[in-house]
Amino acid sequence: MKVPILDLAPAIAELRPQLDAAYARVMDSGWVLLGRELETFESEYAASLGVAHCVGVANGLEAMQLILMAQGIGAGDEVIVPANGYIATWLAVTHVGATPVPCEPDPHTYNLDPARLAGLITARTRAILPINLYGQPADFDAINAIAAQHELFVLEDAAQSHGARCHGRAAGSLGHAAGVSFYPSKNLGALADAGAVTTDDAALAEKIRYLRNYGSKVRYQNEYPGLNSRLSELQAAFLRVKLPHLAAWNARRAALAALYRDQLTGIGDLVLPVVPAWADPVWHLFVVRAARRDALAAHLAAHGIGTQIHYPTPPHRSPAYRDGGWKRGNFPLAEKLAEEVLSLPIGPHHTAGQIEFVCAAIREFFAQPQR
Repeated sequence: MKVPILDLAPAIAELRPQLDAAYARVMDSGWVLLGRELETFESEYAASLGVAHCVGVANGLEAMQLILMAQGIGAGDEVIVPANGYIATWLAVTHVGATPVPCEPDPHTYNLDPARLAGLITARTRAILPINLYGQPADFDAINAIAAQHELFVLEDAAQSHGARCHGRAAGSLGHAAGVSFYPSKNLGALADAGAVTTDDAALAEKIRYLRNYGSKVRYQNEYPGLNSRLSELQAAFLRVKLPHLAAWNARRAALAALYRDQLTGIGDLVLPVVPAWADPVWHLFVVRAARRDALAAHLAAHGIGTQIHYPTPPHRSPAYRDGGWKRGNFPLAEKLAEEVLSLPIGPHHTAGQIEFVCAAIREFFAQPQR
């Protein structure tokens, strides 16, 4: 049996007639940017989250960058970010000229640890930027309370959490604004790069509508030094097809996650995901930890099982941040996670039989004598 870590083809096949119709609709319209498909998707996605505004942009990184730009955050400012996770979160801060300030994760959920925030806040701190890592929301109730005490802006990185909930509220609605990615591998994925900003702040949304289009809403009248960051009509049309299926696809993921948790509990030193009672994750990834992570990955590969490491290098150890002054050991938990985490196959089109096959291979690995 082959079990890929990711296979986009089944989702496309399931919805092929609707996707073909969406493609034809855009082609027949003759309108490819900032048109009716985008406006309709923005309204539909905002409604799905219970927020007032959604602004489609080119990708998740630029969604976060545009929010920071709209808030006037830049050189001389600090933004608190997770010490672990994908580097795009840090890059959004760097691209506006601000300084990322890393915060170690909660040792159980791997999301930004609210207990560490107060010690990182300085007179230069302007915002907090947590990630809903692996599809599980960060503790935004605690984060927002601390931010309110210090009058800080909260920007939610909701790239991995379409449909997740925190204390009953939808991911994408948990901070002052959220940056969303619709990268093809996401729970709600386009067929190319795509992203959005979601918020209840009308003034912020309006400014981002300018900033995404060269700082202009009327051709050749540029109010701000903006970007070229627009979600195309075609990708908006594809996302409109997929959005009604998100809840069902997330339910499939949840069932597979439950199967993993049932069959892998108590196996060797394998650490399974921890879900707080107030969190409703969407299992964008199913991430385990193991001291012999690389050997486990090789064992699974030999059985035709795909895995991936999310993420092998903490941002502070990336060459991109070589000038930041950070050294190995500055953020030991983030570094330990990078050495131990392993993503197992999980997706709405994986089968229970495939997941049982993965679990059997993992049990076989831990039953072997350690060399």
